[in-house]
Amino acid sequence: MSDRLIRLICHDAEIKMTGVVTTELVERMRQIHKTLPLATAALGRTLSAASMLGRELKDENGSLTIQIHGDGPLGAITAVSDCDGNVRGYLQNPAAIVPLKQAGKLDVGAGVGAGYLMVSKDIGVGEPFNGMVELHNGEIAEDITKYLAESEQVPSAVSLGVLVDVEQKVIAAGGFMVQLMPGATDEDISRLEANIAECPSMTTMLHSGLEIEEIAARVLAGFDFEILESVPVEYRCNCSGERVHRALISLGKDELIRLRDEKDEEMTVTCQFCDKVYTIGKDELTQMIESL
Repeated sequence: MSDRLIRLICHDAEIKMTGVVTTELVERMRQIHKTLPLATAALGRTLSAASMLGRELKDENGSLTIQIHGDGPLGAITAVSDCDGNVRGYLQNPAAIVPLKQAGKLDVGAGVGAGYLMVSKDIGVGEPFNGMVELHNGEIAEDITKYLAESEQVPSAVSLGVLVDVEQKVIAAGGFMVQLMPGATDEDISRLEANIAECPSMTTMLHSGLEIEEIAARVLAGFDFEILESVPVEYRCNCSGERVHRALISLGKDELIRLRDEKDEEMTVTCQFCDKVYTIGKDELTQMIESL
């Protein structure tokens, strides 16, 4: 099942939905950052949420960033999405470990801890829009639900999941987000809540072989809905040598001189999203200094 994002709208109720399968991109993230299962689950859920929220951006140059700052052993978590739902991310401690829950499940909430969640939307014009809420429980899905309700005033239901096998490989990952629009009736809300309550976990449905459209049909059972789009999504980093040069130049002349003088022959810069290493020679640093 390749990674895909779908968006749906109900014709007979003020409800819209987004669903995404992210199994391949979360596994790609795991390989890049060498995350252990707890970090894989935490960052994987955040990447799925970022993909769905990022796809709602209207500007083709827009980007959305989710930052989770908790006091748990995982440390800070960052996920970035473009307007097409392609994502990248990293977290502070990919090797964090906490005891499992009684049911043998990963305790992402304990790994994240208490703190806050911030969402930044940048459409490339003016200052980004920032919204911030205190973390509800650190399980990511409930925290995103709280953000949507408090910061964007959109009542929502969010489900996120990542399933790893005994070899720590990601075998299922994805999520869905159902949002109520103005005019939603109590009857529609009750039906939707009943549907969601009857659904197994997101990873259980994915791992059983259900397509994302079939999961959406379960969530929206009894409603007249239409799939507006189905688009592929992937783990995509936009780093480049040019971006590295721009970032170095932004440090200023004095800092560049210091970097050049303390290096023997060359320096390396590693992308925090994809771990690609860029080598910068002393001659290149000199050229940057002269350009300033």
